[in-house]
Amino acid sequence: MSTNSPSASRGSKALKAALFVTGFTGIVAEYALSTLASYFIGDAILQFTLIVSIMLFSMGLGSRLSRSFKEDVIGNFIVTELILSLLIAFSALLSYSAYSLTTTSWVTIYLLAIAIGLLIGLEIPFATRINEKYEELRLNISSILEKDYFGSLLGGLFFAFVGLPILGLTYTPFVLGALNLVVAFWLYLTLKESIPTRKRKLLGLGFVLVACALIAGAFSAQPIIQFGEQAKYKDKIIFSEQTKYQKIVMTEWGDNFSLYINGNQQISSFDEFLYHEPMVHIPVRLAESHDNILILGGGDGCIARDLLQYEGVKTITLVDLDQRMIDLGTNHPELTFLNANSMSHPKVTTVIEDAYQFVESKSDEFDLIIVDLPDPNSVDLNKLYSKEFYNLCRRALKKDGLFITQAGSPYYATKAFYCIEKTMRASGFSTVPMHNQVLTLGEWGWIIGAQQELDKEQITSLDIPDNTYRWLSKSALSALVSFGHPLVDTTGVEVNTIFSPVLYRYYRKGNWRIY
Repeated sequence: MSTNSPSASRGSKALKAALFVTGFTGIVAEYALSTLASYFIGDAILQFTLIVSIMLFSMGLGSRLSRSFKEDVIGNFIVTELILSLLIAFSALLSYSAYSLTTTSWVTIYLLAIAIGLLIGLEIPFATRINEKYEELRLNISSILEKDYFGSLLGGLFFAFVGLPILGLTYTPFVLGALNLVVAFWLYLTLKESIPTRKRKLLGLGFVLVACALIAGAFSAQPIIQFGEQAKYKDKIIFSEQTKYQKIVMTEWGDNFSLYINGNQQISSFDEFLYHEPMVHIPVRLAESHDNILILGGGDGCIARDLLQYEGVKTITLVDLDQRMIDLGTNHPELTFLNANSMSHPKVTTVIEDAYQFVESKSDEFDLIIVDLPDPNSVDLNKLYSKEFYNLCRRALKKDGLFITQAGSPYYATKAFYCIEKTMRASGFSTVPMHNQVLTLGEWGWIIGAQQELDKEQITSLDIPDNTYRWLSKSALSALVSFGHPLVDTTGVEVNTIFSPVLYRYYRKGNWRIY
């Protein structure tokens, strides 16, 4: 049965607005929980897959559960909206609190995904049953689902362009909870005459309590999340920001600081020279020419700093996906002191672009390519250590050019280390692996490659005058290229490709528990 009365029209509009907002907030909640799971647990693609799948399954369970509610569907719909507003608003706070207080924060995140999915699953059948008073079945089903799906599209755009990069995970959930609450209150005002009097009063009180909880939560969110985040790091956090692409954190220990991306340490000012000196100065001294150099990653500016010591360097192109990382390397006082303001040097040009896409358009252009990207611990980073990527880098090099990439640890992730070398060889590079003990990272390694024949003797025979560098010396060269037998059997290690991404699995199965 349907009716065209003004009150019916208002009720139908309020109901559809509630469904639109449910679609909006529901999809953003999925993405927010997936991002939190990626941050606390790791492996972004796996976590996004699990969270979205769990929530969709829970929505199915919620739809089935809706059959049990036979009376006062409007009241039950509004109760569902109130609970949903609370859960979505406090999802990040609950996740961070669980991380700081327990060792099983993943349980909290997955339980939240189940609970939110169940509530969303309840809402759609409730809304359909309420709307049957206003529209015939043909229009009812399509208009209800239409509003929910359209809200999901807008929610996805909101999360990608506003929620994550601007509001961050601290306040995005509270914006969602408040939006859900406002629309639910509009629906309550429009349809309250259809709700039993006793329950109507309870719902009114519920709106007041939920609104107070959201306001209190929003004001206390920042210190709670800072407390939860601090539990992840042993040193004091001096900077923390979730960008569109990654979580950047800086911590302070005495006169030193460390930089983390997605929870993984990138550098420490205490010993970064033990990492950067072998990575920069050996390939520069090996190269026939070092006029034009490409850095992929390296937004902290330390590689550029070391390269600028050479007068022969004419141009340095530094490519990083994250504008915020470039901004920090250029302006943050801790980093500018460490990198000697290298990012502002006239020889350095920064490009905000995906490294893969950047080298795809280059050919026979660079004398040296230095790859300083995060470890290949997920499928999305895997492509930047793939045969296809190394083919593009080899094409971007001049014939006598050199290439070097950070390759993780030959001891903590042995198979991953040798997989990178084997993949480089499969793309046509002649390779030599190197390693060094970096105090805050442990034993770390690089693979250096050339299109011409390259061997250890070319490295050990380099002339490095005494006291040229802070650590690197002539006597250290033999140790850098000397390896014992691999700690695990590497004979079956496969070549890493985009279509067969084996590297990130090798990396994640490494002996990181002893790190």
